[in-house]
Amino acid sequence: MGWDVVEEGNTYRLRKLTKDANAVIYVDQSVMNVLKWQRERRQVERERLGAVWTDHDLVFARDGFKLYRGEAGGPQDTERVSARWRTLRTRLKLPEGFRIHDWRNSKVTNDLEAGENPVEVSANVRHHSPGCTMARYSRSRMNGARKLAASGANRIGLSSLV
Repeated sequence: MGWDVVEEGNTYRLRKLTKDANAVIYVDQSVMNVLKWQRERRQVERERLGAVWTDHDLVFARDGFKLYRGEAGGPQDTERVSARWRTLRTRLKLPEGFRIHDWRNSKVTNDLEAGENPVEVSANVRHHSPGCTMARYSRSRMNGARKLAASGANRIGLSSLV
C-alpha cells in the first residue's frame, strides 16, 4: 500500500492508501516542500533512465547511480540508506548512536512538551491509544507534571504557605 498527498486549503496531508480512512499523517509546508522537491528529482531521474526505470511509485526510489539488477525505481537498498544517514548525522553533528527512529521519538517528546494535545500526538504517530503514548513518553513529562502541581497549588492558595 502507498501514500497519497492531499491538499487541504494551504496545507497538505499524507493519506495512506488503505481501507482505513483514518490513516492520515498531517505535514506542514516545509515537509511538503521537501516531498515536492524529491518528486521533481525522481521525475528527472525517471525521464533520464527511460526503460531502465521500473515505476513502483515511491517518493524515495532507488536512483540510477548504481543499477541494482539492471533497474532503477524500486525500493532503496537498506545499506545505502544507512550510509546516507551516517553522512547526514555527521553533517548535523548528531551523536553517533542517534538513529533515524530517534527523530520520531524526539518529535513526540517535543510535541508533548510544547503542550500539544496527547490525543492528536498519539494519533499522528499511530499509537493505539493516548495512554500508550503517555506511558511511553512519561519520563519526558516530569517537568510538565511539576508545573501542573505548582499551578494547582497556586489556584487553591497553598503556595503562600511555603
